[in-house]
Amino acid sequence: MGGCGTGCSHGSDDPAAAGVRSTKQREAILGTIRSAPGPMSAQEILKSAKRRSAGLGLATVYRNIKGLFEGGLLTEVNVPGEPPRYEVAGKTHHHHFLCGRCGTLFDIPGCPGDLSSLVPAGFSLEAHDLTLMGVCAGCNRRQGLS
Repeated sequence: MGGCGTGCSHGSDDPAAAGVRSTKQREAILGTIRSAPGPMSAQEILKSAKRRSAGLGLATVYRNIKGLFEGGLLTEVNVPGEPPRYEVAGKTHHHHFLCGRCGTLFDIPGCPGDLSSLVPAGFSLEAHDLTLMGVCAGCNRRQGLS
């Protein structure tokens, strides 16, 4: 997970306060990310934000992600083998769940806590990032498994 870690609250939720010019397209993109169940890729943002701003294109999404990221409004979330995803900056420490069927990355609130018992002898733990992988509730329902 990107960000500062436990209790991080830097970054403003307001584009103007972060020095980022507000546009209809930028508001559509930021609104889409704010309402998502977890971090979104540029393609996912485009697909969803087009409902709010019909003329939106992928280049515009990338340009706005860059501006919002540089303005401190977004954090990049990286999962190995997946495209970068973005979520609103300033969230408290949390982890993610990646659905292997639909590809959605969900936020998981909280943390299992101290993982130092897993660290090899002589190593020191400075931070951690957990991504659980499996099948989400929606995909399980579609398969009749929940």
